[in-house]
Amino acid sequence: MDDATTLPTTAAQSAYGTVAIVLHWSLAVLIVVAFFIGLTMVDLPFSPRRFRLFNWHKWIGIAVLLLSAARLLWRATGHPPPAPTGMPAWQLAAFRATHLVFYGLFFIVPLLGWAYTSAVGVPVVFLGWLPLPDFVARDKALGDEVLKPLHEAASWLLAAIVVVHVGAAFKHHFVDRDGLLVRMWPWWPSRSRA
Repeated sequence: MDDATTLPTTAAQSAYGTVAIVLHWSLAVLIVVAFFIGLTMVDLPFSPRRFRLFNWHKWIGIAVLLLSAARLLWRATGHPPPAPTGMPAWQLAAFRATHLVFYGLFFIVPLLGWAYTSAVGVPVVFLGWLPLPDFVARDKALGDEVLKPLHEAASWLLAAIVVVHVGAAFKHHFVDRDGLLVRMWPWWPSRSRA
């Protein structure tokens, strides 16, 4: 394929639908924002700004949980396109493994954060008006010594996999020119709008 603006027919036939694309990009934005808020808030002194960022971080985490459940349900009801064809078996295995790890971390990271805040006695009040139940019993030592480090480690793992995922998408688009990226890219000029 010489023209990078042309969507290969095979990619057009295996493109994701609108619902999957909206869920994918919504989750992508929320996860990136939550990650950078998390990096910013931990070094701030106790202040209204820190309190606000912690709340936003928790609200985004709950939104990630909800959207992840919606995405998994949508996928489970038979909406994913066929797996990419024509790539080496190891790349297809990596593609599938990466998606499984993503789905796991989409739930693990926010649940660990929710468990941590519950353990240290800080309630989660989604969007400032919907109090959520504690995810674990109050236990400050468990929160500080186990759950917080696990939440941080899982967040860094998710960030690393996002970088690999983006790198692989760009490699397929700019090096292999196989149309794989276009399956999930909503603004592609020649994308079928089915």
